[in-house]
Amino acid sequence: MRINVAHIQVRAVSGIMVNVAVFDANASNGTDSGRKQLLAQLTAQAGRQLRIEQAALAYAEHGRIQYFGTPTLVTHLSRSGLPRWTHQIDF
Repeated sequence: MRINVAHIQVRAVSGIMVNVAVFDANASNGTDSGRKQLLAQLTAQAGRQLRIEQAALAYAEHGRIQYFGTPTLVTHLSRSGLPRWTHQIDF
């Protein structure tokens, strides 16, 4: 399965730039524990090629894009919206 990934830099509250990854995926069981496990697996796999300091999943639920992952990144994505996909990984 191919997963879309947005690998971007975001300015943290402290002012430094942080490397983040947003994955176009959701856990098959739709639970937070499933999402946590999936996010860890995707981050580990993508982290072999990309520098990732924060990560989140982006998925559609009830017709809206939802985010799950690092709380500060989720807050940022909720305000700024979904970034463009920059990579794909096979999972």
